[in-house]
Amino acid sequence: MPMSEASAKALVAATTRRDAGIVPSAAATAPVTRAMFDELMLPIYAPAPFVPVRGEGSRVWDQDGKMYIDFAAGVAVTSLGHCHPALVRALTEQAHTLWHVSNWFTNEPALRLARRLVEHTFAERVFFCNSGAEANEAALKLARRYAHDRFGPKKFRVISTLNSFHGRTLFTVTAGGQAKYASGFGPNPEGITHIAYNDVAALEAQFAQAGDTICAVLLEPMQGEGGMTPGTPAFLQAARRLCTTHGALLVLDEIQSGMGRTGALFSYMQKGIVPDILTSAKGLAGGFPIGALLTTADVASVFGVGVHGTTFGGNPLACAVAGAAFDVINTTEVLDGVKARHALFIEGLKAIDARRNVFADIRGEGVWIGCELAAAWKGKAMDVVRAAGDAGLMLLVAGPDVVRIAPSLVISLDEILEGLGRLEKALDQALR
Repeated sequence: MPMSEASAKALVAATTRRDAGIVPSAAATAPVTRAMFDELMLPIYAPAPFVPVRGEGSRVWDQDGKMYIDFAAGVAVTSLGHCHPALVRALTEQAHTLWHVSNWFTNEPALRLARRLVEHTFAERVFFCNSGAEANEAALKLARRYAHDRFGPKKFRVISTLNSFHGRTLFTVTAGGQAKYASGFGPNPEGITHIAYNDVAALEAQFAQAGDTICAVLLEPMQGEGGMTPGTPAFLQAARRLCTTHGALLVLDEIQSGMGRTGALFSYMQKGIVPDILTSAKGLAGGFPIGALLTTADVASVFGVGVHGTTFGGNPLACAVAGAAFDVINTTEVLDGVKARHALFIEGLKAIDARRNVFADIRGEGVWIGCELAAAWKGKAMDVVRAAGDAGLMLLVAGPDVVRIAPSLVISLDEILEGLGRLEKALDQALR
């Protein structure tokens, strides 16, 4: 039976009221347990047995009120710690202003963030998306389109490295040099060659053999997931030289290494090279989902309206928070503070190793550090992470043999010292 005009108007009026009281549903207030994850979620993660419910700075509390020192920062994401006042303020103000307008329109926070990125990097053009994987997907598409339009369809090969990690889309997971993430989804995209990281001779050989078919070299300035291995100046500079000589694009994946993580706004600024394309995400908005691709006007010119896009990318909420994070991070005080924290972490980790003899190597840049376990403890990195949880420390791995530390850029001295003490307890428990 058709709805009467009066009923329709009444229903529209009732559902338009902005001041209507909202009664939370039973589901919104029901108790939550860790076991619910196994019952409800796709089984692609194995989360810790405790459930974090509140965070402040570099401290997190679980459902039982236990406090943890956070040396993980959501895998190098919460770059300014939990609930940083500047980010909370930016999000709150924007939440009361404008949430979403789609990319049929532009918006002020996106343009302001783009201006910041252009003014403080090599870039002249910016594309916003939602994640690192999406940024890398766009970067690979852009590199191939640039080569296709400027040199022809035969120039499509991408050189990447073994043990790299560039995301979980089919294209980016294939570009990442870890078969365990890419197998079982085939047929995978073609035209991607992997060489050993930091192997200058292997890179030169690829260009010598088929340089006219290579459209891009995709590199992390320091491999994160692959073991926290810094790129050597010789390797990174060879990549820049060879790309320039052969008309290929150098794509730097700074998803983890960017936004102050290594003590510079972006890691390339410390390496003596300039990329053609750079990708950013993770710490860009301190925990609010956003990704970005940065490039030159020349490279960007091969993309036209409708060639690429994303629904939520560049939304006002994410860009407002990222703008606030940028303003805090891109200061001499914070970036120099990252370098000072690096020195304190290295000193503390070396002291632990002197007492316990558990590390084969301690390496990294800024507050992005890998502790490779000694031969007697190979394969035990996850055991250390689990023991760290028991000791009240949130920690990461970078493969089976490397314990990874990636805290907030502004973690306090007290939290560093307390966290290192808890790490030593975890090492004692896990490596007996």
